[in-house]
Amino acid sequence: MTNGKQKGKRGELEFARLCRANGWDVRRTAQYCGNTGEAADVVGLPGVHVEVKRVERLNIEDAMAQARRDSQKSGRVPIVAHRKNNCEWLITMTAEDWFEMFREWRGGQDD
Repeated sequence: MTNGKQKGKRGELEFARLCRANGWDVRRTAQYCGNTGEAADVVGLPGVHVEVKRVERLNIEDAMAQARRDSQKSGRVPIVAHRKNNCEWLITMTAEDWFEMFREWRGGQDD
């Protein structure tokens, strides 16, 4: 396995641990390739297609394009979870998807 693939695997496992620490039952999908038909890096976040990037220099437009392309079959909302060394995890998604999610969240909130 190349260094890039190893770092990618570590990033996916790290993000899966973060999700589990926040109460979501997620798993990395690479070890299940061919069995699930799921192209996401981790599965278990309902309605969300997760593309994980653990790099110092990220072309976010390319990463989002990959997430969009890979999520088309499932219809899930594409996100990119990304982190640099010594930085916190960030989530990138389209504004349209964010506003839809926010409207749904606000539907259950008082002003």
